[in-house]
Amino acid sequence: MKKIIILCAAVVVIMSTYSCTKLDVPVESQYVKSNFPVTDADFNALTGTIYSNLSSNYAVPYWRMQELSTDEAILPARDGNFDDGGQYRQLHYHSWTVDHPNVSGVWQWGFGGINTCNRIISVINGGPSPEAKKTASIAEVRAMRALYTYFMMDLYGNVPIITDFPVATLPATQSRAKVFQYIESELLAVSQQLPTKTSTNATLYYGRPTKAMAFALLEKMYLNAEVYIGTPKYTEAVAMADSILKNTNYSLDARYRDIFLPNNGPQINETIFAIPYDQQIPGNQFTRFGFFFYLANAYGFNVNLSIAMSTTPEFYNRFNLPGDARTKTWLAGAQFVPDGSGGFTSQPVYYPSTTTQVFIEPKLTLVPGKPMDLGNTIASQSEGVRSIKYYPDPTIIQATRLNGNDVPVFRLADVMLMKAEAILRGAAATIVNGELQTPNVLVNKIRARAGAPAVGGIDLQGLLDERAREFSWEAWRRNDLIRFGQFEVEYPLPNDVLTMNKDVSRRLYPIPAAEIKLNPNLVQNPGY
Repeated sequence: MKKIIILCAAVVVIMSTYSCTKLDVPVESQYVKSNFPVTDADFNALTGTIYSNLSSNYAVPYWRMQELSTDEAILPARDGNFDDGGQYRQLHYHSWTVDHPNVSGVWQWGFGGINTCNRIISVINGGPSPEAKKTASIAEVRAMRALYTYFMMDLYGNVPIITDFPVATLPATQSRAKVFQYIESELLAVSQQLPTKTSTNATLYYGRPTKAMAFALLEKMYLNAEVYIGTPKYTEAVAMADSILKNTNYSLDARYRDIFLPNNGPQINETIFAIPYDQQIPGNQFTRFGFFFYLANAYGFNVNLSIAMSTTPEFYNRFNLPGDARTKTWLAGAQFVPDGSGGFTSQPVYYPSTTTQVFIEPKLTLVPGKPMDLGNTIASQSEGVRSIKYYPDPTIIQATRLNGNDVPVFRLADVMLMKAEAILRGAAATIVNGELQTPNVLVNKIRARAGAPAVGGIDLQGLLDERAREFSWEAWRRNDLIRFGQFEVEYPLPNDVLTMNKDVSRRLYPIPAAEIKLNPNLVQNPGY
């Protein structure tokens, strides 16, 4: 849905490169003084490829690297189906290699986005636009370049810093601390030049960087600073949170489910930065890969969907709070016809040509002797809790099998829980808009919106569990587990013949082998 930015991508005439090693691409542009971008629509068209590239891989390969490597999501085989060369179990068991398809593809996606940003900056700098317009446009592009660079730093650690277009020499690997410092300086430099969300401009800047987006990314970096650079920055994390929380144009939405419905968009009050999707390629593919096809008719569509992706029983066990609306984002147990707005009617759903009610079993019992395979009977197909957090779109079409739900990257609830965690880790509680915001206060705001019981006291483990309930399927689980030192915790499944690689070197992905072959200035991460 919502092509506020993405539609502009087709207008762009300069093609981006897709790797930091493919540097011999000629600089071409049809822009001259007479047709150089002038209006906001012109500049949106110019920057469109930044956002179309972002949406192309975020909700599939990038998401898989962040989630399938954790307890939150698992994509088991079904009698060999959905095995796809073992790439999903490699993520599950931390046994990926330097030529894993997601490792290579996401590297190219991230640096393709960075190169696109650099190209567009060079175009804007070389044009005749007024200085004020250049400044605002370049700030937007630099913020997006910082976001792409953050994704690469978080996944791969020591990566190149690339700011030129074209690149004259093959870029060298930089330390994670230096990359952190670069991203931080970029965001601090452009934050005051980015727009502030108001009561009237939410639609205009939806899916584009704002001050709050820069502050949220800085907060995320500061919260993880001990991981990234070995130095805590929890007080700085709280300061960034407060820079957002003092803007009353951001607020928690009354209904948790509304944030993720197919018609979500700029009307969601807590969205800070989201990636717009519609039902065209690349699209939001969570329904395609993670729905249960025996429920398709009950949800009002008739398309060929996967049955594979689910969560682990251990992760689902956290959804045990009375009245918690977030529990309804999962399909588990006896299934009933949905009411279309995130709830369910009392009408059962039956397996085809039977009077047996569909029952989704949370357990995952593997076939003995087979690696991460459940088998392919009706019973085994029904194993594994499915997520419908991004609620299935009833207008889904056979041609693409894609949803139009936008995917949030940063939202206010994350800002609040990150602040709560930073305080638990040693920062001082602060007053915002007349309210002293302690961890209990912040967590209970999230709990109250979900309809869950209030906490009387929250500790770090309880905070991690709260993040699991609030941010499942939002691509933050790996980041959280590494910060809490729990990325290597294993929860074996019955009949499991494989074990997790618990080497802490797996907290970073390897630099793809093909990239090192093309660029000898890249240095491989330890352990690979």
